[in-house]
Amino acid sequence: MDEIDEDAPIYAIAVAAEYAGMHPQTLRQYDRIGLVVPGRTRGGSRRYSVRDIQQLREVARLSADGMSLPAIARLLDLEDEVRMLRGRVLELEQTLHAERQARPGVRIFAAATSGQVVTVPNGRRIRRSTEVVLWSPHSASPD
Repeated sequence: MDEIDEDAPIYAIAVAAEYAGMHPQTLRQYDRIGLVVPGRTRGGSRRYSVRDIQQLREVARLSADGMSLPAIARLLDLEDEVRMLRGRVLELEQTLHAERQARPGVRIFAAATSGQVVTVPNGRRIRRSTEVVLWSPHSASPD
């Protein structure tokens, strides 16, 4: 079964308002102030995604708890940034994994507090307070 794209703009404003438990005018206001900004059709009609509807529900909950709209906007921005950063971390982990697979003989070195260069066994964690990693996969030359 195919997964649902949470960011696909598919719901018209009336449907999104019903799913979010709000009046359509509230959704229009949130769009105007940049709180929850839906996608648009070529004709300019608003189209809301599943993620937009989840955000609208969160806005309603936070607002009911007494949080101001500017504070809610900041919180939503931070959640978007966290989501983006998690995606970037996953991307970097996949790149690192591919690099390690492509270069199985490459070794990692570190400098001990005494200044001595030591080989770091694969899988060993570096104590950042006492050692500095000097190796970069892009600067290493293949043997």
